[in-house]
Amino acid sequence: MTLQTTDAELVQIFQETKTIALIGASLKPQRASHYVGQFLADLGYRVIPINPGHAGEALFGETIVASLKDIDDPSSVDMIDIFRRSDLIPEIVDEAMDVLPNLKTVWMQLGLENASAAQKASGAGIMVVQDKCPKIEYPRLDSAGLIKDLAS
Repeated sequence: MTLQTTDAELVQIFQETKTIALIGASLKPQRASHYVGQFLADLGYRVIPINPGHAGEALFGETIVASLKDIDDPSSVDMIDIFRRSDLIPEIVDEAMDVLPNLKTVWMQLGLENASAAQKASGAGIMVVQDKCPKIEYPRLDSAGLIKDLAS
């Protein structure tokens, strides 16, 4: 069973989210994890890039950290945006649920789904988005007039 996210739920996510941990962030501008992260940062979200190979470098106006455990203020993170293989998602979601006390949304990018991780997060009251991209969904919802005031 695949959990489907409604447009109303997506609007709620975009309006209530303030800080996003972007897992699998890339310094390469041609990579989706880079331009999606930049898009979100340009909208006014705080985007914390996660990539162990580039920890300490700067991206999206933030310092890249190696893992979710390395985020300075884990209670500030509302959402994780996952750019990693589907088979790695369960351990990412487990770690996020362990170290991010105010996690409200688990977002799996286009092409990414994991039923067990989605079920676990959803069962804990966390909104789950699978196989969607915020850089596609936000403009679509905004052009339909569904996004009123983006909280930033």
